[in-house]
Amino acid sequence: MKALYDQNQTDVSATVEGERGLFSGVQFRHTCLERNKRCLLAYLFNRLAIIRNMRWEFGSVLPADVRQNLSEQEVQWFTKYNKSLASYMRSLGNDGLDLTQDRKPPKSLYIEVRCLVDHGEFETEDGTVIVLKKNSQHFLQRSQCEQLIRQGVLEHILS
Repeated sequence: MKALYDQNQTDVSATVEGERGLFSGVQFRHTCLERNKRCLLAYLFNRLAIIRNMRWEFGSVLPADVRQNLSEQEVQWFTKYNKSLASYMRSLGNDGLDLTQDRKPPKSLYIEVRCLVDHGEFETEDGTVIVLKKNSQHFLQRSQCEQLIRQGVLEHILS
């Protein structure tokens, strides 16, 4: 009878030790999953921050090579961010205010630019039509051509 009691005590203590080991393993696995989750969220947040910066850098249209490297959800987020920013800029002032126009304060109102690609006709605010052909140079108002510079159509020639 005593031998049967001792055997039951050994089984109970082994079961308790096994449960502690199982609990430690489950807790360790949960901690690893939480860490991986934090890493993935940080990665996704960083990608969205980069996409947000691209809106300010490239304008409302992303280059094709950048767009093809984005997931469908990222393209949707970019579109929603673009619409939100546009509606905010329209709400400022009477005619709206383009916040993306001058990223750095300009030193002069007019700049010399070189056309990098055949773009076609470009109409300035005063109604003048300029034909933008590859390698042609023009002296334009900074505010009118900055968007084309960001898109890679024009290049600022430093004097």
